[in-house]
Amino acid sequence: MMSDIPGYGSPKASEISRLTDHLFRREAGKLIAILTGIFGINRLQLAEDVVQESLIRALRTWPYAGVPNNPAAWLTQTAKNLALDVIRREKLFHDKEPQIIAVMEQWPSESSESPVFESEIRDGRLRLMFACCHPLLPPEAQTALALKTLCGFGVGEIAKAFLTSEAAIAKRLTRARQRIRELHIPFEIPAGDELSNRLDGVLQTLYLLFNEGYKASSGDHLIREELCQEAIRLVSLLAEHPTGNRPRTHALIALMLLNAARLRARTDSEGNILRLKEQDRSTWDQAMIARGMFHLSNSAAGEKVSPYHLQAAIAACHCAATNYESTDWRRILSLYDQLLELDDSPIIALNRTVAVANVHGPQAGLEAVEAIQNGEQLNSYYLLYAVLGEFEKQLNHFQAAIDNFRKALELTELTSEQSFLSERLRDSEERSLRIVA
Repeated sequence: MMSDIPGYGSPKASEISRLTDHLFRREAGKLIAILTGIFGINRLQLAEDVVQESLIRALRTWPYAGVPNNPAAWLTQTAKNLALDVIRREKLFHDKEPQIIAVMEQWPSESSESPVFESEIRDGRLRLMFACCHPLLPPEAQTALALKTLCGFGVGEIAKAFLTSEAAIAKRLTRARQRIRELHIPFEIPAGDELSNRLDGVLQTLYLLFNEGYKASSGDHLIREELCQEAIRLVSLLAEHPTGNRPRTHALIALMLLNAARLRARTDSEGNILRLKEQDRSTWDQAMIARGMFHLSNSAAGEKVSPYHLQAAIAACHCAATNYESTDWRRILSLYDQLLELDDSPIIALNRTVAVANVHGPQAGLEAVEAIQNGEQLNSYYLLYAVLGEFEKQLNHFQAAIDNFRKALELTELTSEQSFLSERLRDSEERSLRIVA
């Protein structure tokens, strides 16, 4: 198998784990889309197993043989060889074996796209997202399945996105796959209204993909820019399609672009988190902001306002402010009030409390936190305690701030956030000691 792949570089064991994680997120969804097009979506588990085995072989091989010069080509070739082995073993594919093998031999050296299966939507990952968002699957199962299968999300990452347990997500994924098998859900993109009915599930998947890139749920780095860029690429492709060219799609593109324009300013040269008031706004990508504003303008074509419209408008308020002090917090608070009417998510309610505090002061922010409906869902969410810590610190309630920062620190799994919270904790402890002294 290795002889089929161009030359290898020197082993770099310290980079292999990061490289395979990057490849898993970038390439796995493309490969699964191609394999599912061949095997059928009812054999989704088979496609996932083939791609997973390819990644396992990379982890086993590269520390000793070295990282290939073209890791994506290595991964594609390995998946191709494994898939051919499956076809030759399984009686189910015997009648179609020559045709399938001929198709697979046409694969390019990298998994950019399937050359065979034509569709209204040409991108393989988008096609499979629409297949995952089948109306016979519950909405949350649709999104969870697409995130796991196509976006390389772990069960833990999906659980954090939905504010639930890993066990609950594992059950949701298992039931979704069972339902696909039992109902023989085909790999096809329907036309007309049925395709439109699946759009919201696809948009939600892309929204969560971007969010994981904008602020990772775990790991060493706050930002995973490649996830943000992939989400922007896919939703932009979607907007070019007649079905996807809808105001809410343009609103989502606007939201992504206006937030992505600020990525460089969110951390310093050492990867430490910079709060909005600390960011160098001269580093914000003005071209990207202009594109975002263009799509926000396009999103106004319809009469219906979606949560993406309101979130994009909030991002636009931040981008329009020349500095933190000139931010139109009253406008942002009004937008959050409208957003909560459409989506009563406790996370949105928590974000709203920051706007409340900027308009009415930290005590009002604390009271807004207390008033959050379904606030118990935030009990294991580190940002709840980080926000409470900031409000208490602004009120000079340093012991309460210390307690909340400690709780937040216990709950976060992201290295950069742990460093940030540790600094906030130390500052609160020092100020508390000065008062006692």
